[in-house]
Amino acid sequence: MQVVVRDNNVDQALRALKKKLQREGVFREMKLRNYYEKPSEKKARQKAEAVRRARKLARKRAQREGGLPAPAAAAARPARP
Repeated sequence: MQVVVRDNNVDQALRALKKKLQREGVFREMKLRNYYEKPSEKKARQKAEAVRRARKLARKRAQREGGLPAPAAAAARPARP
């Protein structure tokens, strides 16, 4: 992973690096590897994450099709130009 430091602005480069690491899931991976996770617990966690992702996808799909109202935060936010 690489981040370019422009005009000696290290703070901006650090923010960009943190954002890239967050997107890649490095922080989450470090948190999970902090302690040993039994294979049965790992499988249960992965299954729960998959269910959560599927529900979120179904909810978004239903909102797009007009089956569900948009969440309050998204409805109050103006559209991007």
